[in-house]
Order: sequence, then structure tokens, then C-alpha cells
Amino acid sequence: MPITATHPARNPARRPWIIDTTLRDGEQAPGVVFSAAEKKELAMLLGECGVDELEIGYPAISPEEENSIRSIAALHLPLALTGWARAKWEDIEAVLRSGTEGVHISFPLSPLYLELMGRNYSWVQDQMMELVSRAKRYFRFVSVGAQDSTRAGTDSIRQFIADAASCGAERVRIADTVGIATPPMLTELFRELLPTGGPFLEFHAHNDLGMATANAFTAIANGCDAVSVSVTGLGERAGNAALEELAIALKLSGTYETLIDTTALTRIALAVSRASGRTIQPQKAVVGEAAFQHESGIHCAALLKDPLSYQPFLPALAGGAEHALIIGKHSGSASIQDYFWRKGVDLSRQEALKMLIGVRRASSEKKRALTPDELETLHRRLQKEG
Repeated sequence: MPITATHPARNPARRPWIIDTTLRDGEQAPGVVFSAAEKKELAMLLGECGVDELEIGYPAISPEEENSIRSIAALHLPLALTGWARAKWEDIEAVLRSGTEGVHISFPLSPLYLELMGRNYSWVQDQMMELVSRAKRYFRFVSVGAQDSTRAGTDSIRQFIADAASCGAERVRIADTVGIATPPMLTELFRELLPTGGPFLEFHAHNDLGMATANAFTAIANGCDAVSVSVTGLGERAGNAALEELAIALKLSGTYETLIDTTALTRIALAVSRASGRTIQPQKAVVGEAAFQHESGIHCAALLKDPLSYQPFLPALAGGAEHALIIGKHSGSASIQDYFWRKGVDLSRQEALKMLIGVRRASSEKKRALTPDELETLHRRLQKEG
């Protein structure tokens, strides 16, 4: 069935289309290289997870990349596959040989990018008409992208969308190429851009100001049909909108429907981390090790009564392990009692308070939380002291 038949109707309150670009934009992160086997593994995991489409790579970069993409296309995964191309027929031919059902053709739009390429907008119009019309003979789906849209101005984007419609492109990518967009800016932009009918609109966020996921969510909330994301936000410079963050945000909103199995997100993030050599930072939202760790005595006491008191969702929703109470400088007696209760030792509150003094002193000296061995050593010493 053609991708156009599976792409949802324009209904922002229900079904945004999620495009994962980990294997294309994610691999463009400096120093990141996925082997062919790793790309296949990640594509399979993303297919199982339920994303709608994979922007699977840039086949014109090398014969090896083209072959890698072809081997993944041969798997017939339960999602759409799109190859990326510059506005050159040779690039589009490489996508065609790689066997993807869709092609994304990228054009410069902002005055700066047109100047850097020594082009003007008339060239964009001519190339779009020629390349899209030709590509439509071979691909089920043709997407066109406007590089540096957020520095191009609303009138330029509106003209680009109209030209894309006239040559038959099914989707237009509005790219925040250098990550300067903010939610208020995008709210206004999509209110002005969303036409009745015409190509589907996609928003492609970068995280240079730390707003990529918020911007992707804002685009959806204001009527954009599709967004592109990557696992852990992997991508150029500060990265892209993060698949796991957006998927959980959409689920918790109660407004949007996706096919994404959120319980697979941690597993996929760990696989991407291994393949990319990029460590997942402990405080990384949704999949970071510290995202569900707690030390504050007030927080931990409340969490022992209700695990949602200081967490927006349970870690199992993202496929993570149970939340953890860390014992350190900021801990309270309830955490210490709970820790030893789990070890089969029933501490009284008075005993826990006495131990807390030693815990806080040791944690301050070591400038970190205490390990299980250190806690048990401290407990034995206090027992001996009576």
C-alpha cells in the first residue's frame, strides 16, 4: 500500500506521524559511525517499537551505504522507509537503487543557504519541478525539505509549500536547521502556514537551544502532521528532538495516538548508545540512569507512600527498571529504614536517625552517595557502639 494511504489525515488532535532519523541525521553526529549490522539491528528495533517511518540514510554517500540500506529494505519492516537526497538527480538515483519506497529531497531556502550555494529561489523552483516530477515516476512517496526554514521567513516558507504542491510533493519538511526556534515562534508559524489541503507538513527540530523536543511537541499541537526525531536526540551538534521524550510526552498528554510501544524505548536507547559510542548522560530525560533516582529525604518519604508523588510516570512505561532511593547527604530516616528493611533488617526510627548522622557525615566527606557496602559497614559499626 502506498505511504500516502497510510499517512494519517490532517488531524493534529489525534495521530501525528513519527519519522525516526537516527540512521541518517543521528549518524551525522560527529564521530558516529554505524556498521551495516548495527544499522540493521536498530532498524528492526525501531520497526518493532512502532515508529511510522525511518529516514534510513543518505545512500549517495558511498556504495557501502547504498548496500546497507538495500539490505534493510529487503527486510520489509512494518514501517515506511525514506532515503535522503540533495537536489541532484544522481542522489535520487542512489536512493532508487537502495530500494526505499520514499525519497526526501533537500533544498536550500534561507537567503544565507542560497548564497552559500550560489543559487537563487528561481533555481529552487526549477529544480523542484524537474526532480519531484521525475522522482514521482519511481517512488511511492516524495518529500521535499526546506533547509534553514526558520531563518527564511514565513512568506518564503509559504511560497515553498505552494511550489511543492504544484509539482506533486506529498510532504514538506520545515527544518529548524540551526535550532533557533522556540515554542511561541512555532505556534505563530504554523497558524500562518497550515493551509486547507496541500502537502502534509513535517517539522524537523534541532536542539541547539535545548528546545527540540518541546518544539516538536508544539508543532504537533499547532497542526503539523509529522515530526522527525532520533533516539536519545542523537544528531549534529546538540542533536535532534528525542524519540523517547516526545513519545512519552504524547502518551501522557492523553490527546494524541501513536503506534509507539513506549516500553521498548529504554532498550532502543541502550542499543543506540552502544552502536554510537555515545554514553547516555545520567540525567537524560526518560532513559537516563538518574531520571528515576531519588535522594532527598522529603521526596523519598513521599515516594514510599506513592511512587507518582515525585515522578511524572513510572519507569516501566519507558521500559526502565524500578525507581531507586539513593542514600547520601540529603537522605532522610525513611530511606534508611526502607533500605535495611529490603535487606531483612528492621531498623527503628531512632536507630535510623542515629545512622543518618553517620550517613550524612560520610557522604559529605566522600562527596557522593554511599555504596551498599559502605552502608552496611556503617550499620555494623553503630551496632557495636551500641
